[in-house]
Amino acid sequence: MFGSAEPYGREGLPLEEARRRVLAAIQPITASSTVPLQAALGRVSAGTVLASAAVPGFPASIMDGYALGQSHQPKLGETWQLKGRSAAGQPFNQTLANGDAIRILTGAPLPDGAGWVLPQELITVDGNTLQLAKEASDRPWIRPKDEECRPGDLLLAAGQRLGSADLARLAGCGIAALAVVSQPRIGLLISGDELVPPGTVRHPGAIWESNGTLLETMLQALGQSVTQRRVVADQPNALRQALLDLANDCDVVVSTGGVSAGDTDWIRPLVAELGAVDFWKLFLRPGRPFAFGSIGEGVPFFGLPGNPVAAAVTALQLLWPALQALEGQIEPELFPRVMVELADPLSRRPGRPELARARLDTNAAGALLARVDGSQASSRIGSLQRADLLLELPAEAGSLQSGTRLWAQVIRQRIF
Repeated sequence: MFGSAEPYGREGLPLEEARRRVLAAIQPITASSTVPLQAALGRVSAGTVLASAAVPGFPASIMDGYALGQSHQPKLGETWQLKGRSAAGQPFNQTLANGDAIRILTGAPLPDGAGWVLPQELITVDGNTLQLAKEASDRPWIRPKDEECRPGDLLLAAGQRLGSADLARLAGCGIAALAVVSQPRIGLLISGDELVPPGTVRHPGAIWESNGTLLETMLQALGQSVTQRRVVADQPNALRQALLDLANDCDVVVSTGGVSAGDTDWIRPLVAELGAVDFWKLFLRPGRPFAFGSIGEGVPFFGLPGNPVAAAVTALQLLWPALQALEGQIEPELFPRVMVELADPLSRRPGRPELARARLDTNAAGALLARVDGSQASSRIGSLQRADLLLELPAEAGSLQSGTRLWAQVIRQRIF
């Protein structure tokens, strides 16, 4: 990972060490349920799935053409007698002898005796006589009967997060439903005396509450859902009760705000009272005031910073891997990293490693570029808009020139 580690007590825990400690503390959920494939996107498989039969189950034509009653490469000028037709769902049910051929369409079964398919572009037809008019390749253009899978093949391992391609393959192998791990119930607590709901009158000194919307919709984009969301003022008794209630009803408790060292930052001491704080502070920008621990009977607790960008960045780096582990994913997926070049100079001061928000671009030569636009303040939600990358800026780096090569995390979501 980028940057160097300062002593924990002064600067906080390096990100990789923090992630290791978080994942080591997570106990996966064991409950599961069976759902139809259409409801399984983004879920985690609860068991292995094996193929019950070969798929497609018969040799099939790869293209529109003619199936021949032979298994050797045809020669220029060779002729065959047309005996019928095979289409997908409408097979030719007789055996082809040497010298016979049938019209065959893409995906259609080959009849017994057929061992070669010629593309239609190579053939001339005169009544029922076919002739090879152009030289054929040495490829027979036949899809084997077990191209997708053989009986007993592993289609899906336990602990695998399901994408569209996984589900389509299961459907293509005749499977309509499967067991998935129950998703973690997430309790979200937003604290702050200054917060008022969007759409209401904002009195002097107040701010419209946005972290709840940011975190809840971000988690939805990752296939998770917040089951309870509470906004509570900075009052110890009210916060204590909210933490207890969420811990009783949820599999993980997430708060934003109140974990720093201010006079009204009650969350961290309350978690220490109700359970344990494993660590506090990250050697990272944005996101230094982050806390991890547990409440009650070991319910994981994530104390995200109050600034929205810092809350989002730390949630992606630490909460999202933990939610994957909670859901039984064998190997939590981190965002892929690529090497990029700075498109423009970037001004900064050395101090902590930083995850800057950037857009991915390319230059005329095809090199990957990172474009950092506007202020990178942790309070500015606009820095997250249209961000493709989290650009890894080393702790010791000062101002950087355009063309500087850096690692970046790609935070765009995959399709399949």
